[in-house]
Amino acid sequence: MSVLNNRAVLRWLVPVTAGVAVIGGGAAVGTFAADAEPALPPRTAAQLLVDLQTSRLDGLSGTVVQRADLGLPQLANLAGVAGGNELTTLLTGTHTLRVWYSGEERQRVALLDTLGERDVIRDGRDLWVWDSRSNTAKHRTLPNERAAAPDIPVTPADAADRALAAVDPTTAVTVGRSARVAGRDAYELVLTPRDADSLVHQVRIALDAKEHVPLRFEVLADGADKPALELAFTQVDFRRPEADQFRFNPPPGVKVTEESTKAVPDAKAAPGGKGGPGGPTDRRPDGMRTVGTGWTTVVVARLDAAGLPGGAKAPAARPGTAGTGADPADLAAGVLGSLEKVSGDWGSGRLLTGKLFSVLLTDDGRVLAGLVTPERLYQAARG
Repeated sequence: MSVLNNRAVLRWLVPVTAGVAVIGGGAAVGTFAADAEPALPPRTAAQLLVDLQTSRLDGLSGTVVQRADLGLPQLANLAGVAGGNELTTLLTGTHTLRVWYSGEERQRVALLDTLGERDVIRDGRDLWVWDSRSNTAKHRTLPNERAAAPDIPVTPADAADRALAAVDPTTAVTVGRSARVAGRDAYELVLTPRDADSLVHQVRIALDAKEHVPLRFEVLADGADKPALELAFTQVDFRRPEADQFRFNPPPGVKVTEESTKAVPDAKAAPGGKGGPGGPTDRRPDGMRTVGTGWTTVVVARLDAAGLPGGAKAPAARPGTAGTGADPADLAAGVLGSLEKVSGDWGSGRLLTGKLFSVLLTDDGRVLAGLVTPERLYQAARG
């Protein structure tokens, strides 16, 4: 069956594309303005890694500017129509966020725009998501077993944690130029994938020279000299915020929705084994699996009858879209129609590519995505 006729695939196109964007970003955007290089005592890459991994952060507040451009604005619009994560708007353009951190039990992120703000607030086991524009709030009580966190990295430290997870023999780690970020001196740690199948050229992490906390995170695509994704503090304060900052009191008239939360199985604990041509394969309880390791990992999912892996329900349209003909599947069909048709000994389907990622949607109902060349996706599809 053609991927264009499979509404299950159409409805899942949005979250799959969003997930790839989280890891890598999109088309090149301008860099943040930087001051002259400060003169700092020499540090090796190994010393900076130790600094980063042993740093202790008791508290922090500040302003983060994030810039990203997928080069596919219609997909970002689809993510908005389809609902999903409260932070999907971070997939494109320039955004300003206020962040507060007071240990593992208290965090707050506020996404600011001209029409209002959206906040994600954690205070112990209480998790609140508030939208000032719609005057709505969602509340859930987190399970004891595992804390919940936003799916999209919203600070340089969040993004750095994900990138450093890929540091292994496939990565060259070097020291870049020193910099001034948010008025503070910083070293630069540079991660360079060795595998030619990775579309990531470099990841650059600016570390505060005193606190050893990431102040700026940049991803450069292969062949580009400007970052495809940037997150950087423009102002930062390392004092612990007051506890009141994390207590959410619903404003008058706000509609509060109580949501239940179930413990999420740890994907790392799932049994794994050796995969096909792509290398090691890990299977998760939700039916997804990964092929390969490090920078060339490919995520593979098979769609069920409901259109989502693991029996999840398709996202509902956002308020105001009902009755307007803005069905996410219909909109996705239009986007898919413009994608390149591809085929090979693995089958046939449609290919979506960006400067940092590739997504393959096969006609037999599979979705493969990664920060890799299309050829690596085809290789994984044969397995």
